[in-house]
Amino acid sequence: MVNHIVVIGSGTMGRGIAYVSAVGGFQVKLVDVKLEALQSAEKEINTIFEKGIERGKLTLEQAEDAKKRLTYETSLEDAVKQADLVIEAVPEIHEIKKNVFETIDAHAPEHCYFATNTSTMSPTEIGSFTKRPEKVIAMHFFNPVHKMPLVEIIRGLETADETAEIAKNVAEKMGKETVVVNEFPGFVTSRISTLIGNEAFYMLQEGVGTPEEIDKAIKLGLNFPMGPFELVDLVGLDARLNNLRYLHEKLGEKYRPAPLLEMYVKAGRLGKKVGKGVYDYTNKEK
Repeated sequence: MVNHIVVIGSGTMGRGIAYVSAVGGFQVKLVDVKLEALQSAEKEINTIFEKGIERGKLTLEQAEDAKKRLTYETSLEDAVKQADLVIEAVPEIHEIKKNVFETIDAHAPEHCYFATNTSTMSPTEIGSFTKRPEKVIAMHFFNPVHKMPLVEIIRGLETADETAEIAKNVAEKMGKETVVVNEFPGFVTSRISTLIGNEAFYMLQEGVGTPEEIDKAIKLGLNFPMGPFELVDLVGLDARLNNLRYLHEKLGEKYRPAPLLEMYVKAGRLGKKVGKGVYDYTNKEK
């Protein structure tokens, strides 16, 4: 039975996961080592609550109850002591994830399950950072978490059936649809989305069209809700580049990052989070 969820990392994904967890009825702790990051997360989460009320997704009472279930902490060790499920949402960097899972394994109770929100990294390897690999699984949420309906659940080599069932039940209580798949680099969604996004950068550097034209063609011609450049600006060009480098290493040449994407990242054009990516958001315009 999962009642207490700890979400590690208060970035875009972590704050979204904390929000849907609280709305789903769980007691939630959102953890980040940086106090200013937590303050920023709390401000954005409160904005999501307000918009949810305005759009009739939540009543005022439901929002207030959910807010009471959500707390913010800077001490990872203290936060996980009573956790039933820990969901990690830190950057896709091997050493950071290794350190997080070694820490929570040492301080979380024996019955606690561990989930990683990775979009590409191996839940089998992440499980090896702990003494409980059978309780480790990937729960891949999508951005923006409060709007996107899917959670892709990925079993590692050692993941127990019970762990997969727990992850599925938790996601459904958050109001999500689920798919449960077996581990392979990139899983299902990341293998497809990174290919499309990378190909869009190749087309841009080849002069096939402008970002606006390419996005419009994909949205109207293929019925995608967002164009590939709109999406990469939302998820972060640095995150997309990290994913492509990992998949290039594991799956070969078709995932080699486009040179233009690498150039944008070197220039600091990382997407909406910094005000400029493929598009410029500093004037509230693309």
